[in-house]
Amino acid sequence: MTINSSSTLAAPLADKAPATSVASGSSATPLVLRIVLAVGFAHLINDLIQALLPSIYPMLKQNYGLTFTQVGLITLTFQVTASLIQPWIGMYTDKHPKPLLLPCGAVFTLIGVVLLSMAGSFPWFLFAAALIGVGSSTFHPEASRIARMASGGRFGLAQSTFQVGGNAGSALGPLLAAAIVVPFGQANIAWFCIIAVVAIVTLSRVSNWYRHHLAAGAKKGKAAMLHDLPPGAVKKALVVLSLLVFSKYFYMASFTSYFTFYLIDKFHVAVGDSQILLFLFLGAVALGTFFGGPIGDKIGRKRVIWFSILGAAPFALLLPHANLFWTGVLCVCVGFILASAFSAIVVYAQELVPGKVGLVAGVFFGLMFGFGGIGAALLGHLADLYGIAAVYAVCAWLPLAGVLTVFLPNLKH
Repeated sequence: MTINSSSTLAAPLADKAPATSVASGSSATPLVLRIVLAVGFAHLINDLIQALLPSIYPMLKQNYGLTFTQVGLITLTFQVTASLIQPWIGMYTDKHPKPLLLPCGAVFTLIGVVLLSMAGSFPWFLFAAALIGVGSSTFHPEASRIARMASGGRFGLAQSTFQVGGNAGSALGPLLAAAIVVPFGQANIAWFCIIAVVAIVTLSRVSNWYRHHLAAGAKKGKAAMLHDLPPGAVKKALVVLSLLVFSKYFYMASFTSYFTFYLIDKFHVAVGDSQILLFLFLGAVALGTFFGGPIGDKIGRKRVIWFSILGAAPFALLLPHANLFWTGVLCVCVGFILASAFSAIVVYAQELVPGKVGLVAGVFFGLMFGFGGIGAALLGHLADLYGIAAVYAVCAWLPLAGVLTVFLPNLKH
């Protein structure tokens, strides 16, 4: 990253280097709040549509006789297409920015929604999920880069605002599904085409800003290295971050794909009531994401990562043994604490490897989706074999992986 003053080097990487670049997110620009909010809003729509899939799983399982394994495979298909393409897009656009990728990705999402509303068999559900995943994979690296470019150096704030849009969409998805799809049937998924079109329009405007920003002459400079870590230490830190993302999103997959089934099976609640509790969890995730980035700007990313992953462990271990009321309380605590890490992890990784903003965003968003998809498939098979309660008994131990944070360097000169 290009640095505006030498004093910035004396501060932790996690703090406020007022820099952004077209390709790397690093030449000096002021905070452009409307662009940060616009990509956050587009992220809300993107993840709201994604949240349709797990929200309608109980309905699809009942109507089409799907097994838990097939439900997990739908999630895996979405997560694989949403993860494998992202690093390649990020790596390519680090060198060759492509503003039109943003609205083009939303077009794939729109087509996926149309197919999801019409699908009548398991293979078509897989195909619709794959298209929604492709739309997501083309969206995240460039949108994350634009959020950083428009951040004015407040990288944690911008990344959190961008990410919290996605989490808010994930929280709203189950509510809208419970209000529109579950009572009135699968065909009503077509209503979500309207918000997909809104995303296309929003991202077209953002891509115009991006194109004008490029045309204004912001130059791709070589990113300055803000740490003195040897390459081996950087690789070790990236491996640790990947393991932390694994523990976080493997556990999160148990909620996004199977929490409603768990509540229905253990407490015999109605589908609509289970969706409300899922909304509370996802709402807590959105709040945790929002606070995690700005706090990381102030106190350092590593401290936020410590608190977020390991701090969720006591609540996760208690959750399988709680009654309905305390299950609701504990899932909110787990969601809030666990979610605060991701923005800090992404920015921390971007600072480990400056000049590769798109690649890093693509890799870590890809890992998020990939680990979530693998987790959904494996946990679905576990539920088929041993019951849905076994999923939460096993996953309760995953947040203890937060102790790996001790191996992360402090990123200070």
